[in-house]
Amino acid sequence: MLVYVWFSQVEGSLRLQWSAFFKKGNGLVMCAGFALSFLGRRATIAPMNIAIITGASSGLGREYARAADESGRYDELWVIARRAERLEELANACATPVRAISLDLAQANAIEELSALLQREKPTVGLLVNAAGFGKFGTYADLTAAEVSSMITVNCNALVCLTQAVLPFMTRGSRILQIASSAAFQPLPGLDVYAATKAFVLSYTRALRFELRGRGIYVTAVCPIWVRTEFIDVARQTANGTTVKNPAPSISPERVVRWSLFVNRVNYPVATCCVSGVIMRIAGKILPAPLEMWAWEGLRRL
Repeated sequence: MLVYVWFSQVEGSLRLQWSAFFKKGNGLVMCAGFALSFLGRRATIAPMNIAIITGASSGLGREYARAADESGRYDELWVIARRAERLEELANACATPVRAISLDLAQANAIEELSALLQREKPTVGLLVNAAGFGKFGTYADLTAAEVSSMITVNCNALVCLTQAVLPFMTRGSRILQIASSAAFQPLPGLDVYAATKAFVLSYTRALRFELRGRGIYVTAVCPIWVRTEFIDVARQTANGTTVKNPAPSISPERVVRWSLFVNRVNYPVATCCVSGVIMRIAGKILPAPLEMWAWEGLRRL
């Protein structure tokens, strides 16, 4: 009985105190302030959801940036390439805010700069597209040491190091597209270094996909045939740019981007993007490498 009376007195006292508090308006102000403070902290803490796309000044990289913009899924696009003026043109054409990052991925400090930016901003990376890369036509006798080294650095080293730097900022639902090539499916004399770098990208991407299993990060190696971009013009700028006389057949960058994004969305490991690419992939699994190289030797001279 005494306990009941005590609780009744406490309850009555609390009711009187809260009633007086709210009559003065202090309680409402306090609750509103608490709510605004909580929401403000939530808004501050929530990281940006961004897409990072290398090689975005032209070709496939530019088309991936446009597709990311049109999707409306990202708070900001981080586009990376050497040519700053091309990146500014892309930024002006996008509805999504664009951060133009002028970096030469052949330089040793490029990945360090990007890594420092990621550590400072701490975004969530929803999409990574490693589209930076190039090839050179020619045999071992035609290519300079600088051309060979630069191809390996950009196509392989930069791709892996950038992926390593970005992965800690990816979460379930994030997506990675690594641009390889159908050249990855077989050795190609006259295009040997480029084909070897793309074979590396394909192998690395498939192994990375296995390592990331269970994390909900979709990883796809994109292996198209010849794409109608600036690639061919750059590839011909060597001592023997006619090693491959007529690169064909070719497909549009829009098709590669559209198809590869679909393949990645369904979580498939390799996107060949056309029938010719599928045939090359199957041939690479069942035909002896010498037979494939002799076939290629004839095709590249046509």
